[in-house]
Amino acid sequence: MSLLTTEKEGKIVARPGIIRKTAADLRALPNLSDYAKADLQAGLAGLPGGGVNIAFEAVDRHACGPLRDHTAFRFLGRDGSRKDLSYAELARLTNRFANVLRRLGIVKGDRVFVLAGRIPELYLAVLGGLKMGAVVSPLFSAFGPEPLRTRMRIGEARVLVTTSELYRRKVAKIRESLPTLEHVLVVDENIPGTLDLGRLMNEAEDEFVCAQTTAEDMSLLHFTSGTTGTPKGAIHVHGAVTTHYLTGKYALDLHPEDIFWCTADPGWVTGTSYGIIAPLLHGVSSIIDEADFDAERWYRILQDQGVTVWYTAPTAIRMLMKAGKEMPGRFSFPLLRFIASVGEPLNPEAVWWGKEVLNLPIHDNWWQTETGGIMIANTPAFDIKPGSMGRPLPGIEAFIVRHEGDSVAVVDAPDTEGELALKRGWPAMFRGYLNNEERYRKCFAGDLYLTGDLAKRDADGYFWFIGRADDVIKSAGHLIGPFEVESVLMEHPAVAEAGVIGKPDEVVGETVKAFVSLRQGFEPGEELRMELLAHARKRLGAAVAPKEIAFLPSLPKTRSGKIMRRLLKARELGLPEGDTSALENSA
Repeated sequence: MSLLTTEKEGKIVARPGIIRKTAADLRALPNLSDYAKADLQAGLAGLPGGGVNIAFEAVDRHACGPLRDHTAFRFLGRDGSRKDLSYAELARLTNRFANVLRRLGIVKGDRVFVLAGRIPELYLAVLGGLKMGAVVSPLFSAFGPEPLRTRMRIGEARVLVTTSELYRRKVAKIRESLPTLEHVLVVDENIPGTLDLGRLMNEAEDEFVCAQTTAEDMSLLHFTSGTTGTPKGAIHVHGAVTTHYLTGKYALDLHPEDIFWCTADPGWVTGTSYGIIAPLLHGVSSIIDEADFDAERWYRILQDQGVTVWYTAPTAIRMLMKAGKEMPGRFSFPLLRFIASVGEPLNPEAVWWGKEVLNLPIHDNWWQTETGGIMIANTPAFDIKPGSMGRPLPGIEAFIVRHEGDSVAVVDAPDTEGELALKRGWPAMFRGYLNNEERYRKCFAGDLYLTGDLAKRDADGYFWFIGRADDVIKSAGHLIGPFEVESVLMEHPAVAEAGVIGKPDEVVGETVKAFVSLRQGFEPGEELRMELLAHARKRLGAAVAPKEIAFLPSLPKTRSGKIMRRLLKARELGLPEGDTSALENSA
């Protein structure tokens, strides 16, 4: 059995590499306790007269039933304010927004972009746009003008919903370069050349008949950045709602009485699929926090709002870890029963930290913008192997493949590294990259979707992330996954974050260089550098351990929290940095 180590009273103590689940660990009867008995029929209604529409399933069918007065969203303002929207109110307001679009001449298939913080109008625009058959694309509000222009030009935006502050600071200067953009709806002020969304909403009717969309009609357009080139617009359809429902049920274990908090911004696919759609499909109440990350505020939300299921990101978890073990002890959240994480691989140390500090292990899962929903997950009823992304959900077939010329071969032997592939056909699978059919075709080999992620599967069926195909380090014939090295560095009490790259070497091809940021109370220095090198060498062996370590105040990350190894490498080697529009501090 593999072992992790922890420091306790000055001594190194071994920890088992598996978190065993018992009945005492389960605070609610899990939705998934037997893979063989999982029901893959989503409990959805379908449109009257046929067809499927995400907003109808998420909002309207509840608004006409026993959940009409149940809270759908609770919005927490930066200023401490609170606003609740019931399912009935959400239906009425999204009807109004759909009528606003119709009055402007927007028709099925037109592109509606939304640029705002986590305020009610963002959620109304997304759901109202889907309801009337528009293709909706939420944008992250911290993007600068250039990434906004790129995405709206590619997506041929016809409508933009935004705030006066964002319009003045970012949109006004690029508007003339967006020839398809006809209408800008501003939330909070009447600005020349824009439309007052508040006035239009007040004038709109409360009733709207949901558009007769089909399962294959476009619904959402999410942009994903590669290592090179412009962002790609991943096309999703209304039929994806089945995946949203089933993954909410099995991966996030949503129950009708839950208070759910997804911390992701809807400008990223997680914040749309699981910050908006999935919880509404299950009729639960969602917490939406307008404010930025603050450790004390987050613990207070968990306590005061009675959160039961919490879905967040590894970066946020590491920031909570950095804030110390004492802070959560000042709060109490006995109702919290399940924590899940996504966005990048979750280091084993973070999984154990959840168990030891929050009294709940953190359940990692894996998916991509292109998959539209969670594909592989650690679920509440089953043992966790810290560092693993879990097992494929019911209905998902995952494989490890090796490339052989122009074809791929499935690898059956456990613990063999290769590219992670999924059998195509799940409902939320992206249907294309907008205006880039050639790039889309390259994502598939026959019936397999090639994810571009390197992984391995163990004998128990758990999948382990190694790295992106272009991140893997080749050193003296060894294939070294950055995540493995980063995870070991993260076990050291001084390390808050770690990013690892391959540095060209004339002798061995590449050597491993690590960049680390430190926790509070630790200072960079030669003594600590040597201690970290020795720690990694001891844990990983000389062939895999980093040869160099550099200290940074913080590591470059995307808006969704992924450490940008590509950027670390470019800066180290003096290479062009490429597209940095997804960089956390690029605005």
